[in-house]
Amino acid sequence: MANPYLEGNFGPVSEELTAFDLPVTGEIPRELDGRLLRIGPNPVVPPDPAKYHWFLGNGMVHGLRLQDGRAAWYRNRFVRDDDVTAAKGWPTTPGPRHGMGSVANTNVIGHAGRTWAIVEAGGLPVELDDELETVAYSNFGGTLPGSFTAHPKLDPDTGELHAIVYYWAWDHLQYVVVGTDGRVRKTVNVPVPGKPMVHDCAITERYVVVFDLPVTFKLEHIQNGAPFPYAWDPEYGARVGLLPREGDASQVRWLDVPLCYVFHPLNAYESADGQVVLDVCRHPRMFATDHNGPNEGRPTLDRWILDPSSGKVSTDTISDRGHEFPRHDERRIGKPIRYGYTGGLGDRLGIGPIYKHDLVTKVTETHEEGAGRMFLEPVFVPRSADADEDDGWILAYVYDAPSDKSEVVILHAQDFSAAPIARIRLPQRVPFGFHGNWVPTQR
Repeated sequence: MANPYLEGNFGPVSEELTAFDLPVTGEIPRELDGRLLRIGPNPVVPPDPAKYHWFLGNGMVHGLRLQDGRAAWYRNRFVRDDDVTAAKGWPTTPGPRHGMGSVANTNVIGHAGRTWAIVEAGGLPVELDDELETVAYSNFGGTLPGSFTAHPKLDPDTGELHAIVYYWAWDHLQYVVVGTDGRVRKTVNVPVPGKPMVHDCAITERYVVVFDLPVTFKLEHIQNGAPFPYAWDPEYGARVGLLPREGDASQVRWLDVPLCYVFHPLNAYESADGQVVLDVCRHPRMFATDHNGPNEGRPTLDRWILDPSSGKVSTDTISDRGHEFPRHDERRIGKPIRYGYTGGLGDRLGIGPIYKHDLVTKVTETHEEGAGRMFLEPVFVPRSADADEDDGWILAYVYDAPSDKSEVVILHAQDFSAAPIARIRLPQRVPFGFHGNWVPTQR
């Protein structure tokens, strides 16, 4: 049985490489001093295609170091989970464990001066060093009571991480706040009627936005040999909760939304009249017919306006072209934004261009580079700490199918559809994965 999540650029790479002084076409802005990191599933041992789910592969992190106008190095390393160390005969990674697995494959972030590979649904963060070698599993110094998430939101005003955490054995979701010292300072258990898969969250000035949507845990799937225990459950319904950031579970305001699934919000904020504006990549359904990966029709970029007073929700489509992996200027997380960026994701796993959305004029620009050029998640990096929104660069890993190689391209955000100002050629392809971030060098 063929499995599309093991073929082409979804397929794993086997070698850990290190390359220095990479070839560059164009000019890398000297203001870019840091690491562009990405992570995704990369099975260390060839799996049974019939039983492989894209979300379950061992983690592999890729990194590009930019410094002084140079592409100083590229590295890719396995996150040394228990399966990887056993397969390679490497020492077991130290640190605690939570849940039934040790894979960390979904996001890679910098926080509290450290680099973290993170995952949802039961796993703990894995600390990496600056050169992407695995250091240890962590429960944030014993302060994390359970598991963590793949999508914490960094409050730009406080420097704290806000997360919604789920685990199949719980009858609740858990709101977790990680302080600037890398220790958990607050948790709130939020009861839910089922066991939903909650990939992401959003924050505003006053609220944490909680998604309670109809993809739920199915024990019978595991008992019947299915690779993944979560599936489409339309009878469950769909709702969004507004939890006061310093409140408790009794204060959550739940609002019904159209039946759908959301992996990723673009952003959320509160309008002057107290409504919550929430922009999301909306999938019509998820894991209903394809139980090996997220392939259930074209996701649209939508705006939901939530009224906490009346409980009403209005919806509108910003763009129906097929969008995922939304990003924006993260200095404005939880605040009004004008610009957002998405990766193109069409029907049948069609990965293509990237988009820039002007949320005021409703104009969408496209950056595309011809057939066979497939862009991964776009990351915005501001020119400086006090630069205006959109004054900076878009960095993205790109897979070039004709050459079966990958590059990193740098675009000027204010000239989005133009040719890149720099292309950096990587020594091997970077498989389609999940998420990544720009981690600036700390001075």
